[in-house]
Amino acid sequence: MNETLQLDIRAILKRLPHRYPFLLVDRVLECVPGKSIRALKNVTINEPFFQGHFPHRPVMPGVMIIEALAQAAGILTFVTAGAFPTENSNFYFVGIDKARFRRPVGPGDQLTLVATLERTLRGIWKMSAVASVGDAEAATAELMLSLGTGSSSSPEAEAGSA
Repeated sequence: MNETLQLDIRAILKRLPHRYPFLLVDRVLECVPGKSIRALKNVTINEPFFQGHFPHRPVMPGVMIIEALAQAAGILTFVTAGAFPTENSNFYFVGIDKARFRRPVGPGDQLTLVATLERTLRGIWKMSAVASVGDAEAATAELMLSLGTGSSSSPEAEAGSA
C-alpha cells in the first residue's frame, strides 16, 4: 500500500529546482507515489505576469497554468523515483497533448492541481492533469516528463524543466 504524503513549501523546495518568480506550487495536499498528486497554487495580484496580462482584467496565462501542472507532476515523479533534483539530473517537461482551457484564472483564485500517472515507458512518464478553481475545471492536459542527466548545451532543453 502506498503512503499518502503532504508537503509544505520547504519540502516542495527540496523536490523542485524552481524558485521565485517561477515556483508555481505552494502546497501538496496529497501525493501517492506511483499514482497521483493533488497540490495548490494560490493566485495573487502580486504575480509578475499580471502587470501585462492584462492590466485592466488580470488573467493567469494558460501557459503558466500548464507549467503549474507540470511542476506538480514533477514533484510526483521525484517522489515516486525517490529522487531529488541535482545539478546533474532533473525531470524535464518534454511533451503536452490535448491541452484545453475552460475558464479564466485570476487574482484571489486557488488552483487545485491534480496529476495522475497513466504510464511510464522508456523513461517517459505520461500523466493526465487537471487544474481547477473550486468545482470548475480551468485547464486539462496530458503531460510527459523525462529524467535528464548531465549538463545540456541546448538552452531549449533547460527551458522546459518541470
